[in-house]
Amino acid sequence: MRKIIVLSFITMDGVMQAPGGPEEDVSGNFKYGGWTVPYFDESLGKIMSEQMGHPFDLLLGRKTFETFAAYWPQHEDEGAGINNATKYVASNTLSTHEWRNSVFLSGDVVKKELCLIINT
Repeated sequence: MRKIIVLSFITMDGVMQAPGGPEEDVSGNFKYGGWTVPYFDESLGKIMSEQMGHPFDLLLGRKTFETFAAYWPQHEDEGAGINNATKYVASNTLSTHEWRNSVFLSGDVVKKELCLIINT
């Protein structure tokens, strides 16, 4: 059975939104995008390198997938691991994309397809 490792940026008050840049996700009138930048230090860089430095797959929601797909294919030198990873995308509205290795899961993902991914 494969492990699922959650690598998430979350604030002390539970916000898991737009850590990368101020305009990354402004849904719900969120105004604090880019909040991780001041805290990204050598220690966090080491953790990220360890997690992203070996082969992995990604399980993404549609919104995160679209954010990643707008950036990573044009930055192969920064994100070879992300570009090479199989991207499993839970979406009932998106079913295809040109970003390589993208697999779309639809319907009740939690009860159906997700279990298949975990057990492969």
